[in-house]
Amino acid sequence: MFPEYDVIVVGAGHAGCEAAAAAATMGSRVLLCTMNMQTIAQMSCNPAMGGVAKGQIVREIDALGGLSGIITDKSMIQFRMLNRSKGPAMWSPRAQSDRMLFAWEWRLALERIPNLDIWQEMVSGLVIKDGRIAGVRTGLGIEIPGKAVVLTNGTFLNGIIHIGQKQFGGGRTGEKAATGITEQLIELGFESGRMKTGTPPRVDGRSLDYSKMEEQAGDDNPEKFSFDPQTKPLTQQRSCFITYTNTAVHETLKEGFDRSPMFTGRIKGLGPRYCPSVEDKINRFADKERHQIFVEPEGWDTVEIYVNGFSTSLPEDVQYKALTKIPGFENVRMYRPGYAIEYDFFPPTQLQLTLETKLVQNLFFAGQINGTTGYEEAACQGLMAGINAHQNVHGKEAVILKRSEAYIGVLIDDLVNKGTEEPYRMFTSRAEYRILLRQDNADIRLTGIGHQLGLASDDRLHRMQQKVKGAQELVEKLKEIRVAPDIANPVLEANDSAAIRERSGLYQLLKRPTVTLEHFAAAVPEIKSTVAAYEQEMVEQALIEVKYRDYIDKEEQMAKKMIALENLSLNPNFNYDSIPTLSIEAREKLKRMKPQTLGQASRISGVNPSDISILMIYLGR
Repeated sequence: MFPEYDVIVVGAGHAGCEAAAAAATMGSRVLLCTMNMQTIAQMSCNPAMGGVAKGQIVREIDALGGLSGIITDKSMIQFRMLNRSKGPAMWSPRAQSDRMLFAWEWRLALERIPNLDIWQEMVSGLVIKDGRIAGVRTGLGIEIPGKAVVLTNGTFLNGIIHIGQKQFGGGRTGEKAATGITEQLIELGFESGRMKTGTPPRVDGRSLDYSKMEEQAGDDNPEKFSFDPQTKPLTQQRSCFITYTNTAVHETLKEGFDRSPMFTGRIKGLGPRYCPSVEDKINRFADKERHQIFVEPEGWDTVEIYVNGFSTSLPEDVQYKALTKIPGFENVRMYRPGYAIEYDFFPPTQLQLTLETKLVQNLFFAGQINGTTGYEEAACQGLMAGINAHQNVHGKEAVILKRSEAYIGVLIDDLVNKGTEEPYRMFTSRAEYRILLRQDNADIRLTGIGHQLGLASDDRLHRMQQKVKGAQELVEKLKEIRVAPDIANPVLEANDSAAIRERSGLYQLLKRPTVTLEHFAAAVPEIKSTVAAYEQEMVEQALIEVKYRDYIDKEEQMAKKMIALENLSLNPNFNYDSIPTLSIEAREKLKRMKPQTLGQASRISGVNPSDISILMIYLGR
């Protein structure tokens, strides 16, 4: 009934969609297995993509040739660039999405890939022969042969949903849990654990009083996520709104604490520290009189509202009563209550940096099965797992992004080398080279890699090269412009910057923290005419280059030093017990993790700088 597939992807969430699309686009014959074809790419939580650090990841996925950026552009209803008041390393794009349109655009995109098939059924087990993957087994007992398998099961592995004292099996509300895979993996020697996440109630927007809330509009000049010119920025947007909880809301929520699955101990899994439930917030931060609530529309035409900031697993009657005490929610009508969900995950230290498992050849894990949380974190893992599954099957070199190349590289390196005991979420603070890993230069960093893999088109590569060329040209032209003191000083003094005594180069003046090109453009006509000849993204790239070049140089030097460590290979099967001067903890961790390079060893929790020095001496360095 089924041919032998090159790659079988289990699960059609954000990770699964990216994995299937990448492997198929690169030339593999791919089967995407999903329990429900109507929920492909479902936005189970908030209807948004991007945000701090997450926006950088979406740009990186897009630069490599993944589809999340394009799909987001086609389905967004609002765009905001967060942290504009900070340096460009912190600028983070975020889009509010039309939830139904997002899923629909993903399904259309998948159906347009010729060698990608879809099968609707639960996968209940894996077919393994001689320590390597040979296919999957479905709930109907069908064996589907495959050379590589990517598991992207999300919250479905033995998922349990909690609402107050009620609990029932499910991977999402209204959908059954997936069983069989966890038990088989444990038999094979894998270690598993339990994690928890949650979601807030959904409400009818027609029942809200927006006059009591703060409007949060999109940017005046909205951008987009994808570097591909096929998508266009929004010409109209939908607003979100902000309101707040209060002491009355908190007291009402506390009435249900004795029936809370979190406080009564029924939930055993670890929840996300950085996205706590509302009951957890008022318990942990008892001194806070209020917490922000973001009122987010679910799409262009629907009246359904996502109550961001009110994630909860309290009884539904308590949820409703507390909602009515939030300003603007006095007459709220609830579509469905919030809930918590517990699910199985597998500590990612059991993976290689390709996301292939160490125990079973050509078996890959991506997304929440690895202990992460968030659409963007899942999507980028799916992309890399799909790429490397294809590479493995066709005998090609593995693709591993360095920490200095991409947030994706940081995320995977963190997971594999450090593991995670709580749902892992990406932050800019996790990246030591964040000045290099900006959202604006993701195409410059990664399009070449995507093009070599056959994911990014020739046109994409050409546009990136033109952007670099244009930015470099503009920088050289800015170096040629010189400004006299009588013109420069009024501008400098108005922006709290020291005056100059002689004619100075514009390039040097723009390095000053408080001074921008716009400040000088009105006073020096030559600037306006020079800049007008270039596209906006070239201008932005050039100005970042001018103002932050010194900082960029320092990070590049740091990255080169670390890359030198990465190039020092270690034998994964080396006997670390033969070096008695290593700490006992280091020996235990190194034996378990089997790092392939000295750089990887340096990032393992429990391996100290002194241990690395000892290894370097052993290597003759």
